[in-house]
Amino acid sequence: MAVWQVKTRGRVIYFGNKKRKKLTPSACNEPFKGRFWCPRKKWFFKEPCPFVNRRECNNYQLMCGAL
Repeated sequence: MAVWQVKTRGRVIYFGNKKRKKLTPSACNEPFKGRFWCPRKKWFFKEPCPFVNRRECNNYQLMCGAL
């Protein structure tokens, strides 16, 4: 059981007990307290992802095998 979760439902993203409207349709690079959420890795990063959208991320993974 997770202590703290990030979930999306429709146009809303939940960071634990906090919720707000998603800034991007795929929920990539959603900012939260100075960090950026990556739905693929299910983790926060200090800098935003260099990819413009989830399709670019998927294409990169298919070509290179990993992120």
